[in-house]
Amino acid sequence: MAFRKALRLVCGVAGGSAVLLAAVAAAESRGASPDSRCTDRLRNWTGLAVLQAAQTWTSGTSHTVSPSGNGWDDNWDKREPLALLNGKKKDKEAGDGQLAAELENNKPKATRHVFLIRHSQYNLNGHGDKERILTPLGREQAELTGQRLADLGLKYNVLIHSSMTRATETANIISKYLPEVDMVSCDLLREGAPIEPVPPVSHWKPEAVQYHEDGARIEAAFRRYIHRADVKQKEDSYEIIVCHANVIRYFVCRALQFPPEGWLRMGLNNGSITWLTIRPNGRVALRTLGDSGFMPPEKLTRS
Repeated sequence: MAFRKALRLVCGVAGGSAVLLAAVAAAESRGASPDSRCTDRLRNWTGLAVLQAAQTWTSGTSHTVSPSGNGWDDNWDKREPLALLNGKKKDKEAGDGQLAAELENNKPKATRHVFLIRHSQYNLNGHGDKERILTPLGREQAELTGQRLADLGLKYNVLIHSSMTRATETANIISKYLPEVDMVSCDLLREGAPIEPVPPVSHWKPEAVQYHEDGARIEAAFRRYIHRADVKQKEDSYEIIVCHANVIRYFVCRALQFPPEGWLRMGLNNGSITWLTIRPNGRVALRTLGDSGFMPPEKLTRS
């Protein structure tokens, strides 16, 4: 079975992650229920497994944990091969040969390429999400982004998008240029306030409860989508995620193990492409950040 057909991306409730459950509960309390179709995909997903072991996340603390003191935590996604072996397999009685074999079996072989697309320009004066639709210029931007992704000539595996209107519309337009790529909607990718920025800004000051709720949800989205490949994945993958500036900027900081509080120091144009590469050994490279050079200057916006 081809990798694309085997792949099933999921969103909503997933077992084994307290922060994910908290995020979904918070979403339900606001009247947003996870897509049941996404939950169904969880049971049959064989392409890229959902991250099972997640660290406890506390808002306001740094994620750049580096016990070795070398500035990089090799087990940042809890998928480092040695860490996946249980105590018995790590015991010396198992023998060096058996341990080496187990380590080899738990080593990812494929590279994941994640394309984070910011939605196009939308109507800022709309009342509520449903009225915040793309502007005519925003639709043009999405067309240009879709064309750019197609021109790259890559074999995309899936197109995931935030369930907010502006991201959904952007994804639908991009999908016209990638007709063979499956689309999946996910509530976890909705816009929000991931963590209080440092330094603070005067024009944007969400309430503490918003950081508490949005931060847990966006962190859960990061753990779901940004990690090294599963050991069962045989081929390199190319995944597109259409979402929001705050989400993308936070993802980049977390993936590079930079202080996440610095996310607001980055600026992203509408329809821009951010490209993360996650190697089998867990090393992450930022190929592009907010690339919009494929758009004419008069088409560039940030709002």
